[in-house]
Amino acid sequence: MKPAPLPARDGLGPARVRLFGGPVLAELESRFGAGARAKVLAGEVVDADGAVVTESTVLPAAAHVYLYRELRDEVPVPFDVDVLHRDDDIVVVDKPHFLATMPRGRHVAQTALVRLRRELDLPELAPAHRLDRLTAGVLLFTTRREVRGAYQTMFARGEVHKTYLARAGVDPALALPTVVRSRIVKRRGHLQAVEEPGEPNAVTRIEHCGDGLYRLTPSTGRTHQLRVHMAALGLPILGDPWYPDVVDVAPDDFTNPLQLLAHRLEFTDPLTGRRRAFVSARTLDVSDAPRVAPRGARPTR
Repeated sequence: MKPAPLPARDGLGPARVRLFGGPVLAELESRFGAGARAKVLAGEVVDADGAVVTESTVLPAAAHVYLYRELRDEVPVPFDVDVLHRDDDIVVVDKPHFLATMPRGRHVAQTALVRLRRELDLPELAPAHRLDRLTAGVLLFTTRREVRGAYQTMFARGEVHKTYLARAGVDPALALPTVVRSRIVKRRGHLQAVEEPGEPNAVTRIEHCGDGLYRLTPSTGRTHQLRVHMAALGLPILGDPWYPDVVDVAPDDFTNPLQLLAHRLEFTDPLTGRRRAFVSARTLDVSDAPRVAPRGARPTR
């Protein structure tokens, strides 16, 4: 995909709208209201080549236009994004709980990407991978478009060794360490990912380090994989509002963070060939984990 014809503004790139085809002004107004019409009339909407969309512009189906979105008020996330490492190619940060990696849904300005673009004055900053909004820990960004693909491909191919820490209950009857293999599917519009019969696409090694602290080593990267696998063992991660049951949490409630931490990233740098490792400085709550009643025999995974 070629670069957007509009630059990032105040840390946020333009929205890209795929058209149904026909007069652009009428379509944008019918889909997004009077605000979109006003943007067209003000010359604030452009096509994929950067040409300004006017009242008379007609574009075919599947064409794209670009415009800056209007930001809604968001609840500020009251935690800092700590920089662990910065060079010409990458920025590695220690993301706090409750902060999304990049804009999505109601979380736009209050995301690690937008905050860092503003704070570091790096308009081309982009995540090489993602962490769930509720997960804290090591997160890697690329600083320039030219190097983005090399690092994103490294993650997509599973060439990065990731280690997570989590706190959960303790089941004396559960034999650990174990490797959990299952098929996880996350459907659009559903909060939870689910396990389904079929060829496994998610693999996690789970070790108990004592006192309810677990080391989780995924060799795949399915959405909510660690949370699903821990809940499936009868050991849901402490503070998880989605697994095994969905719990309504107020947007400004930061009192009970998910006890899941992306503790360490290790990889061979795709540009230099050097082995690199980054470790989070964050810790999880040290309170003793509750005991979990044994569930009896479990199927072999």
